Amino acid sequence: MKPAMIISTYPDKQSITKIAKVFVKNKTVACVNISKISSIYSWNKKIENTSEYIAIFKTTSKNKKLLQEKIKETHPYDVPEIAEIDISSINKSYLDWLIESTN
Repeated sequence: MKPAMIISTYPDKQSITKIAKVFVKNKTVACVNISKISSIYSWNKKIENTSEYIAIFKTTSKNKKLLQEKIKETHPYDVPEIAEIDISSINKSYLDWLIESTN
Protein backbone atom coordinates (compact mmCIF):
# COMPACT_ATOMS: atom_id res chain seq x y z
CA MET A 1 0.00 0.00 0.00
CA LYS A 2 1.22 3.50 -0.83
CA PRO A 3 1.07 6.65 1.27
CA ALA A 4 -1.03 9.63 0.20
CA MET A 5 -1.03 13.24 1.32
CA ILE A 6 -3.76 15.71 0.51
CA ILE A 7 -3.53 19.43 1.26
CA SER A 8 -6.28 21.97 1.69
CA THR A 9 -6.68 25.42 3.23
CA TYR A 10 -9.34 26.46 5.75
CA PRO A 11 -10.57 29.87 6.96
CA ASP A 12 -10.07 29.22 10.67
CA LYS A 13 -8.55 26.76 13.12
CA GLN A 14 -11.92 25.68 14.51
CA SER A 15 -13.24 24.41 11.15
CA ILE A 16 -10.16 22.34 10.32
CA THR A 17 -9.71 21.01 13.86
CA LYS A 18 -13.29 19.73 13.96
CA ILE A 19 -12.95 17.99 10.58
CA ALA A 20 -9.49 16.63 11.36
CA LYS A 21 -10.69 14.97 14.58
CA VAL A 22 -13.52 13.22 12.73
CA PHE A 23 -11.21 11.96 9.98
CA VAL A 24 -8.67 10.62 12.51
CA LYS A 25 -11.38 9.02 14.65
CA ASN A 26 -12.95 7.17 11.71
CA LYS A 27 -9.49 6.20 10.40
CA THR A 28 -9.82 8.01 7.08
CA VAL A 29 -6.47 9.61 7.94
CA ALA A 30 -3.67 8.78 10.33
CA CYS A 31 -2.71 12.39 10.99
CA VAL A 32 -3.49 15.97 10.01
CA ASN A 33 -0.84 18.70 10.29
CA ILE A 34 -2.36 22.16 10.74
CA SER A 35 -0.43 25.44 10.41
CA LYS A 36 -1.43 29.07 10.19
CA ILE A 37 -0.42 30.73 6.92
CA SER A 38 -0.85 33.99 5.07
CA SER A 39 -2.52 33.71 1.66
CA ILE A 40 -2.67 36.23 -1.17
CA TYR A 41 -5.11 35.35 -3.94
CA SER A 42 -7.66 36.69 -6.38
CA TRP A 43 -11.33 36.22 -5.49
CA ASN A 44 -14.37 37.96 -6.99
CA LYS A 45 -12.09 40.31 -8.97
CA LYS A 46 -10.27 41.49 -5.82
CA ILE A 47 -6.85 40.69 -4.43
CA GLU A 48 -7.27 39.15 -0.99
CA ASN A 49 -4.61 38.99 1.73
CA THR A 50 -5.88 36.81 4.56
CA SER A 51 -4.82 34.39 7.24
CA GLU A 52 -5.80 30.77 6.65
CA TYR A 53 -4.89 27.36 8.00
CA ILE A 54 -3.23 24.79 5.79
CA ALA A 55 -4.01 21.16 6.50
CA ILE A 56 -1.87 18.24 5.37
CA PHE A 57 -3.94 15.07 5.55
CA LYS A 58 -1.84 11.88 5.79
CA THR A 59 -3.47 8.67 4.65
CA THR A 60 -3.04 5.72 2.29
CA SER A 61 -3.82 5.27 -1.39
CA LYS A 62 -6.86 3.15 -0.54
CA ASN A 63 -8.43 6.04 1.44
CA LYS A 64 -7.46 9.01 -0.70
CA LYS A 65 -10.57 9.04 -2.93
CA LEU A 66 -12.86 8.86 0.11
CA LEU A 67 -10.83 11.58 1.82
CA GLN A 68 -11.10 13.88 -1.20
CA GLU A 69 -14.88 13.35 -1.31
CA LYS A 70 -15.25 13.99 2.44
CA ILE A 71 -13.16 17.16 2.27
CA LYS A 72 -15.35 18.44 -0.57
CA GLU A 73 -18.56 17.58 1.37
CA THR A 74 -17.47 19.20 4.64
CA HIS A 75 -15.38 22.15 3.43
CA PRO A 76 -16.61 25.64 4.31
CA TYR A 77 -15.27 27.22 1.08
CA ASP A 78 -17.24 27.38 -2.18
CA VAL A 79 -14.08 26.38 -4.06
CA PRO A 80 -11.89 24.30 -1.75
CA GLU A 81 -8.32 23.40 -2.62
CA ILE A 82 -7.93 19.60 -2.65
CA ALA A 83 -4.44 18.82 -3.94
CA GLU A 84 -2.54 15.55 -3.74
CA ILE A 85 1.16 15.53 -2.95
CA ASP A 86 2.93 12.76 -4.85
CA ILE A 87 5.11 10.78 -2.46
CA SER A 88 7.90 8.92 -4.18
CA SER A 89 9.69 7.88 -0.99
CA ILE A 90 8.80 7.39 2.68
CA ASN A 91 10.50 5.57 5.54
CA LYS A 92 9.12 2.09 6.22
CA SER A 93 8.39 2.56 9.92
CA TYR A 94 6.27 5.66 9.18
CA LEU A 95 4.46 3.89 6.34
CA ASP A 96 3.75 0.93 8.63
CA TRP A 97 2.27 3.31 11.24
CA LEU A 98 0.24 5.09 8.54
CA ILE A 99 -1.25 1.82 7.30
CA GLU A 100 -1.98 0.58 10.83
CA SER A 101 -3.63 3.88 11.77
CA THR A 102 -5.99 3.85 8.77
CA ASN A 103 -7.12 0.22 8.92
